[in-house]
Amino acid sequence: MTPDEHKPKIVIVDDEEMVLTSLKSFLDLETEYHVESFKNPLEALEFIKANDIDLVVSDYLMPEMDGISFLGEVRHVRPDVPRIILTGYADKENAIKAINEVGLFQYIEKPWDNDDLLIILRNGLERSRLLKKLQEKIQEINSAYDELQGMHKQILKTFI
Repeated sequence: MTPDEHKPKIVIVDDEEMVLTSLKSFLDLETEYHVESFKNPLEALEFIKANDIDLVVSDYLMPEMDGISFLGEVRHVRPDVPRIILTGYADKENAIKAINEVGLFQYIEKPWDNDDLLIILRNGLERSRLLKKLQEKIQEINSAYDELQGMHKQILKTFI
């Protein structure tokens, strides 16, 4: 990866130290992602507010704040960042609730399959990258449109 390339930043939140260590170690070994891990969702939220991130993975059940509430807050702060919930409970009703309430990108059940996890993260990061690129193009188009409007006004002044 060249210095000019963006190293994707992933935030992982889980109240279980073993899960955090396992995920962070795996991603550090298998990817070039920059991984920030938090046991406390409120601390993670402060980090997300202060830093540009590309993807968030959160546990579903945590003592301070449940994963759906946490990801809902993330959605308010960083609406375009893909949000993934990780849970040990195969509760399809809560998955549907999460998808609808917080615009969940993916629902992953514990124990996860590492290969599937990598694919999901790669897809989420690609979505994030494409959304950023689209926003840049929209800004370019708006800027060009504004410039064209200015030129149009100048032409009208000249001939009227």
